[in-house]
Amino acid sequence: MKGGNLYSSIVYLDTKYGRITCHLKEIMQEKNISLYRLSNISNIKYEVIKRYYDDLVLRYDSDILAKLCFCLECELSSLLQYEK
Repeated sequence: MKGGNLYSSIVYLDTKYGRITCHLKEIMQEKNISLYRLSNISNIKYEVIKRYYDDLVLRYDSDILAKLCFCLECELSSLLQYEK
């Protein structure tokens, strides 16, 4: 596949019903916390956090979301948003 990989082309499919977006990057920047630090305090693999950070998650894991909200002291509604 030219110019990218299959995974990224699946994530950005244009749909009529919208999509869920993850705002982990913005929350982490606001709280001045690194990917490495969040990985350590949450006990979530760096690679998994990086996918959430880059908004490349296809299926959200409720346990991971709960850990992220707990560690970042934020609400789920701040982390995920539905966009039409």
